[in-house]
Formats: sequence, structure tokens, C-alpha cells
Amino acid sequence: MKLNKIAIAVGAAVMGLSGIAQAELSGNIGATSNYLWRGVSQTGDDAAISGGVDYANESGFYAGTWISTLGNGSGEELDLYAGFSGESGSVGYDLGVIYYAYPSGQDADFTEIYAGLSFGPVSGGVAYTVDKESGTDESDLYYYLSAGTDLGDGWSLGATVGYYDMEADDMDYSHGQIDVSKSMGELGDFTLSVSNVFDQDSGQSLDNDMMPFISWSKSF
Repeated sequence: MKLNKIAIAVGAAVMGLSGIAQAELSGNIGATSNYLWRGVSQTGDDAAISGGVDYANESGFYAGTWISTLGNGSGEELDLYAGFSGESGSVGYDLGVIYYAYPSGQDADFTEIYAGLSFGPVSGGVAYTVDKESGTDESDLYYYLSAGTDLGDGWSLGATVGYYDMEADDMDYSHGQIDVSKSMGELGDFTLSVSNVFDQDSGQSLDNDMMPFISWSKSF
């Protein structure tokens, strides 16, 4: 799951709170023509469907789970996460941990801790790998910077750039993505995205062609 997706879901849940010491459960479903994570397709360029449930309370604590198909008969990805988010003046913050599980795969699970800051339309953060079931190199670092703007009439524009600093030799890469979204109320949100991987080290074999894809999501 992309970290900015977590932040958006949690923010929506927190904003929906009312009364004193109340908590809220929210859910989400989605579909995409290509599930990209940090610029790399997780489905072999196949489509995917997903869904999740989030809990948040006014203290800033949140927890949730999210699952997606992976295509090509590769099973599914199951994410479990928890954290704490809030604001200090005009700066928002988010700290948490996320566990990526692949129940149908072998030795692919891993855990990250993450931290993010936001100011107005700009947000950024870092994720640090603390455990890999495979026993391969840990200590991978992912950095990202995002910005978005409301275009009016339900339209919005966003952009993200990220850099993956991997402990393994010759595996580092950068990527960028642009998203144009349209909110359709009860029908959900539709997004057209274009993603590209660039500046990859010689040991990588990632697809560096422009990858357009379409996504739909709905929260409830």
C-alpha cells in the first residue's frame, strides 16, 4: 500500500469524528488497471481489485488493514498497519509501522516503519525496512515528496517523486507519478495516472517506459 493512501484514508476518518472520545470505522474498495507501488507494477501489468478497513480515534491513533489481488495467479498482498497522526500548528505529522504479507507466496513478507510531514499542499516522508522474512538485506530506505491541488468541480491534480535506496548492490532507483482525479460523489473517485521509473542502477531490470493506468476507489 502506498503511504500517501494510508494518510488520505486516516485523514478522512479523523475529519469525520464527532463528539467526545468517539472513534470511527471506515472502509474502502478499489480497482485499478495496474497496481503500481513505488513505481513498480505488483501485478505484472495486470488489473487488481482491493479493499480495506480503517479505525481511527480523536487521539490520533489509527490502525487498519488492506488487501489487493496481485494478478498472474500470484495470490494477494495483505497489509496491516498502525500509527499516530496529528497536527502541530500548520504542520501535519504521521508516524507508524506497516507489515506487508503475501499469504500465497514464500519468504516475501517484510515490515517498515514510516514517518511523514505535511504543510499545506506538500507532503513528504521516509519508510525504513526493519525486517524481511526472506533474510535478505534489510535497512532499505524509501523517500518521497508529494504535492496536490484542488482544481475545482471535483477535479484534483497530484504529483509524487520517490527514491528507493536499497541495501542490496545496484538496486537503487527513482520514480515519478502524476495523478488527475475526479470525484463523482456516491460513484466514488476516478484517477488517471502516469508513472515512470528513472535513474535506476545498472543491476536493476525495471520497466522504464511511461506507464499509464486508471483507478477507481470508494470510501464508506
